[in-house]
Amino acid sequence: MLSLFHLNISEWIWLIVAAILIGFSKTGINGFSMPVIPIIALIFGGKESTGTILPLLIMADLFAIYYYNRHADWKNIKQLIPWVAAGLLVGLFVGEYTNDEQFKMIISICVIVCLFILIYMEKKGEEAKVPKGKWFYALTGILSGFASMIGNAAGPIFSVFLLAKGFKKAEFLGTTAWFFFLVNVSKVPMQILAWHNIHLKTLLLAVILIPAIAIGAILGAYIIKKINEKPFRIIIIVVTAVSAIKLLI
Repeated sequence: MLSLFHLNISEWIWLIVAAILIGFSKTGINGFSMPVIPIIALIFGGKESTGTILPLLIMADLFAIYYYNRHADWKNIKQLIPWVAAGLLVGLFVGEYTNDEQFKMIISICVIVCLFILIYMEKKGEEAKVPKGKWFYALTGILSGFASMIGNAAGPIFSVFLLAKGFKKAEFLGTTAWFFFLVNVSKVPMQILAWHNIHLKTLLLAVILIPAIAIGAILGAYIIKKINEKPFRIIIIVVTAVSAIKLLI
């Protein structure tokens, strides 16, 4: 069954690591899935990689919903959905008219922009100045939809929105879990019908990697309560930067 995918040992190792990171980021330290985006794109190519990652993200979202579903803020999710839908459609249009090299370049740029957001938030912490006007929420929704559609890279953008609303950790994780589950599920028919990058093999790969996602999710839920996040965030920023730059060049 594994031979269907034509992957070498090192690629399988990277996929397992990616699945663990995806699970970990959904229940633990936000941003841990950022290195996954350029790494999977290097293995599968630009547009194909978004279809490969999407089922993994949805499975990890289900773990996050299981842990944090009681803390979701539905009012804010509903406010963002129309703007996110607009961003998804823009991303769908852009992806339809770019070749794979251009698509990989757009992914890497999205990741690098989100990386700068992560670094800014890391340095400023609670002192970060975030706009609070309605235009900011519209912009956040459109950018989240676009970045999610193109590279599954909307996490840092959505985090800024939650920071602006003053969310605490439990609310933050619960709202993030439900928001990205809804966004990711809505992307499935778009990618199947328009981009043709989700196949039976893609779903089979996701099923094979469920144990790795589960390990990451369990570790994330445990570790988020126990440790200082900062050293882990620094590692993630460095790995993401290297991967994104490699993808860009």
